[in-house]
Parts: sequence; structure tokens; C-alpha cells
Amino acid sequence: MKNSFLSFIKKESLHILRDKVTMLIVMLIPVVLIVLFGFAISTEVNNVDVAVVAPERTDGVVDAVNRIAHNDYFTFCGYIDPDQIDQELRSGKVSAVIVFASDFDRRMAQISTGLPSTPIIQLVVDASNVNTAGASTAYLQEILLGTASQQAMFETRMLFNPQMKSAYNFVPGIMGLIVILVCAMMTSVSIVREKEVGTMEVLLVSPIRPSKIIFSKMIPYFVISCLVLIIILLLSYYLLHVPMSGGVWGIFSLSLLYVLLSLSLGLMVSIVAKTQVMALLISAMVMMVPMLLLSGMLFPIENSPIFFQYFSNIVPARWYVEAIRKMMIQGSPFLAVWKEFTILLGMTVAFLGVSLIKFNDKLE
Repeated sequence: MKNSFLSFIKKESLHILRDKVTMLIVMLIPVVLIVLFGFAISTEVNNVDVAVVAPERTDGVVDAVNRIAHNDYFTFCGYIDPDQIDQELRSGKVSAVIVFASDFDRRMAQISTGLPSTPIIQLVVDASNVNTAGASTAYLQEILLGTASQQAMFETRMLFNPQMKSAYNFVPGIMGLIVILVCAMMTSVSIVREKEVGTMEVLLVSPIRPSKIIFSKMIPYFVISCLVLIIILLLSYYLLHVPMSGGVWGIFSLSLLYVLLSLSLGLMVSIVAKTQVMALLISAMVMMVPMLLLSGMLFPIENSPIFFQYFSNIVPARWYVEAIRKMMIQGSPFLAVWKEFTILLGMTVAFLGVSLIKFNDKLE
């Protein structure tokens, strides 16, 4: 019986290794996605073109403009007249215009005795791109608050990600995406492929137990997934400089559980689906879309309607992304994510159980 189990593992491993194109894609996907989300895709304010309207170029105005011009996130495009604001924004030459009051210096001096009754700086921003508009407005306000002799009225401390690097936000989410993409999609075609090529009969007459057939198909994919996981962690730490403050072994252990969950989910899809195309569609659309939208990877779950907030509880990636963010970015220990670990463990057991039950039904 032991030799039969090892033979099944060897057979599945050889089948995977013979498909060199698939193996190449599986190994390249993590590298491409990590580099893409870490470098190419960024939510940080960067290279925002700014023009200035200043009726009087006083010392205070010049000081404020110098702050903008010498900031790496903004590009000072020069002074313009008030009647040029609409034209400059519509043409796309600038993304924001700062309008200073004519008596800017005098009214700035009044801040020490009390806030002026009317605004002394007006920001006119192109809001056709909401993300850029919101971020650039907030950052410009922060820079302009330090103009002239204004005293600091508040102090801001940014914990865990003081530089607001978008890689810190994307990497935990992209780890959940890659594991699902590699594990679930690869295993989703494993059982259904046996039915399509006609080798299911071999399994039907095999003396090996159904549970061992399931595990023999999981083991080769588990080994490949572990290699992919190691690549992801190395790229995240050495290339993107994302910290692993919570401990490498804790992060790796939690990720291994998520790998098992993804493999179990892929096997369940493979058993339920009737064709490889159907299995891939279920893996790519039914699982990937909710994971992208309801895992917290791209959008805060708290901003979603109540129904979708509750629905996100059954999305495995949500719990993995939350736990990895706590361990990698916040530096929480493994014990701090016991709730997420327990939920992921319960989902893994459930998916494996359903796979075994469904596979037994097919054998009968």
C-alpha cells in the first residue's frame, strides 16, 4: 500500500515536471506580480504638477513656493494668472493650482492671535483622478501649514509605515493573490484532468484509499507552492525591503497553512467541475474576483456595504492578508493572529473534508 501511495505521488510529479511551460509560468508569476505591485503600481503621491497664482510675490509666498518646488513629490510649473486656472487644469498641464491671498503675509501673521475669518490659501485640484486628488491635496495642505512663522498646532505620528510606502500595503495582499493563483488553479485541474483523459478508471480499480489519492495529488503541488512561497518572501524582504518584524518562522508557518487551504480549495473545485475549462473558470472568476475586492488587498473592507462586509468573512484571503499585515508590518507575534489562524485552519479542514466526501461519491 505504501508503494502504491508513493507511485501515485511519483506519477503526479512527473506529469507536472513534464509540462515545462506551465512550470515556467508558475515560477515567473510571483516574480512578475511582486515587481509589478512593488515598483510599477504605486498609490504614493509623486510627480504632481503644480502651478501658483500669487497677486503679490512676498517673502511668505516665495517661502511657501520654495517648499513645494524643492519637494520630490511635486513639480513646480511656474506662476500663472487667475484667468488661466481653468485652462491649465483642462489641458492637463497641471494637476493642482495654489492660489495665495493678496495680503498673504499680513494674514499669516494674524494666525498667532487667531485664525483669519476667510481662507488665505485656495487649492484648486483636478479631481478627475480621485486617488491623486485626495492624496495631493492632503500633502499640499501639510506642506503649506509650515509656511512663514506659523507655529505647529498639532503633531502627527505615522506608525509601522512612516514613509507611507505602497509596497507595505500591496505585498501582503499580493502574497494572498499569488498563493491562490498558483495553488488553487494548478490543483483545480488535477482530478478533472483524470476524467477527461480517461484515467479515472485506474483510480476506480485502485486498491489505494481515496484519502491517499487526494493527498498524493496534493504533495507535488505542495512542494512547488513552498518554493513559490520562499521566492515571494525573499523578493519581499530583499527587493522591496518589506519588514518581517513578527518573525520569519511565524510568517512562514501561517503561509504554509494558507497554501494547504488553497490546495484543498483547488482540489474541491477539481472534483466538482466536469471539465478543465470549467475548473479554471471557477478558480479564476468565482474565487479570484471576491478575493481581489473583499480581502482588503485593494480596498478597505470597512468601506464596503454591510452585506459585503459579512460576505467577506467567507473569503479565505481576507484572514490571511489581515494576519500577514499584522506580522510583517506591525511586528505582531504569531500568538497575536490566533483568531485568523484558527479560521484558516477551520476552512482548510472543511475544504479537505468536502473533497474527500465528494471524491468518495464519485468512486461509488
